[in-house]
Amino acid sequence: MLASERHEKIVEILNREGSVLVKDLSKKFDVTQDSIRKDLTILERKGLLKKTYGGAVKVRTNIHDLYVSQRIGKFTKEKNRIAEKALSLIEEGDVIFLDISTANIELVKLIVQANLKITIVTNMIDVMLTFTSPVDTKLVFLGGTLSRGRDGFVGTLTNNQIKEFRFDKAFMGSAGVDLEKDCVYTYAVDDAMTKKAIMEASNKSYVMLENRKFSIDGNYRYSTVGEFEGFILDSKPEKEIKENIERYGIQWFA
Repeated sequence: MLASERHEKIVEILNREGSVLVKDLSKKFDVTQDSIRKDLTILERKGLLKKTYGGAVKVRTNIHDLYVSQRIGKFTKEKNRIAEKALSLIEEGDVIFLDISTANIELVKLIVQANLKITIVTNMIDVMLTFTSPVDTKLVFLGGTLSRGRDGFVGTLTNNQIKEFRFDKAFMGSAGVDLEKDCVYTYAVDDAMTKKAIMEASNKSYVMLENRKFSIDGNYRYSTVGEFEGFILDSKPEKEIKENIERYGIQWFA
């Protein structure tokens, strides 16, 4: 195997598992540990990983997808799987909040299709626009200040309306999650304050995200991991991520 092919395989393993060990890679590719260390040094210089003692970890990134137009159409299959799992957590008669999240666009489509007898409260424009025909599902739309992402309403007026409710469940979006630092991120302070208000008004809050977001940062922490009832994921998490989630005493669904 050429060194360039080995590099591609190392990055593939790292992206899948989150971390790699020199000794394991040495055995897998049947090369010396010194060769693997040189590989990791080259890949680190390219910005593809971060070397650690005895191995390497993923590089955390901030992709700055501030606008809903930047997120719609991406990772659609993953979001559909998340939405299907979220739907299974909703019970007839529930009053739920759908936060600004492209996964919630997929979730509300399923809710309307199933004609669930629930009440949806939301501040997201695309969720509201899904209601184009008569259904038994009730919709309450909250106004306020248009968010930086141009996808919903946030701010003091929105937060004051939220405080009047008690939601059975809230389904929240996230720019990224850092399990080591106990951070669930968004991009903007005003969105973070509204997200905090939603969670404070909810009996149970769930964060919806693809597994890739465990290596992505935002600009503002709106919650700690343990404040959530659970994580709704697109697929079963890798062992290390699974153990970190469970360390906080919360559930994961995939």
